[in-house]
Amino acid sequence: MTNARDTVRDFYDKLSKGDAPGALGLMASDIEWTTMWHYKVDGRGPENVAEGLFKPLMAEWSSFSLVPTEFITENENVVSLGDFTGIHGSTGKASNARYAHVWTVRDGKITAFRQYIDTLAIAEARV
Repeated sequence: MTNARDTVRDFYDKLSKGDAPGALGLMASDIEWTTMWHYKVDGRGPENVAEGLFKPLMAEWSSFSLVPTEFITENENVVSLGDFTGIHGSTGKASNARYAHVWTVRDGKITAFRQYIDTLAIAEARV
């Protein structure tokens, strides 16, 4: 059986390879996704994550990456610390924002996600 940290690592790996369907496939059907960024995921489920986060994120940024640098794990909870880097599609400005992501994984599926990110670094690239 895959442990919680491996599931989260697999999520980041799939995103880095552009495999959004694979990343969505790691989510429980009733995943709760909470962000503090301007993207809003309404309701539960991978389809809502795709509509509220993945699609607008890919439309707004000409390139971006999430690079985890540290994982802290306790039972089914994983905290990943890392860097979001991206080039904004409209302004052409670069952003480098530190983040903390809090994941809950049960039975190999991501059931909850909470995001904490340097929103000022993101906002500065948008204007």
